[in-house]
Amino acid sequence: MGANAVMARHPAVSRTAPEQLASGLFLELVGHGSATPLGEERAEAAQASSFRTCSHAVASRSHTGCMDATTTAPRAEVLRDRYRSRLPERLQELAGPVEGTVDLPLHIVWSGRTSYSLDRPKSRMTLYRTVLAEGLRDDLATFLHHRLLTEQWPVLRRLVSPYIREVWENAFPELPRTAPADATAA
Repeated sequence: MGANAVMARHPAVSRTAPEQLASGLFLELVGHGSATPLGEERAEAAQASSFRTCSHAVASRSHTGCMDATTTAPRAEVLRDRYRSRLPERLQELAGPVEGTVDLPLHIVWSGRTSYSLDRPKSRMTLYRTVLAEGLRDDLATFLHHRLLTEQWPVLRRLVSPYIREVWENAFPELPRTAPADATAA
């Protein structure tokens, strides 16, 4: 996250000189999202309290959040909980289209391609993979269809994250783990 992005997200930081931000010395309150610039000695003292020091946020440009001793849930469990909260109660609730073109909203596809053809297998697979990873509960029901999901699952399960695969397979044992045997194969 660049200095301008930090300044836009954190009003307290927006009053801070850009060179102070570039040094990366600011403190973020846990759960409050506000930030305050600090000197090194104050940052170390605050780290021992309920604050977390984010000295890498500006320099690395890949700040995804800081963890401290008060954070107890490991990243994997947080992701599992996120995907679990989006699940429908039954696969039949997934009543999306089965043919034609689907245009996804920007909150699902925030960069790149937004239009997918359900009539083309690769495009359909990409659509399902994207919606499973980024869609909310209502998006799953709107854009996915239970029959297409079940048919594609043996391949799709290898294209999604292990957390998505685990959550969906635990919730819906009817999702096939392997492709059905071809009836014409000898």
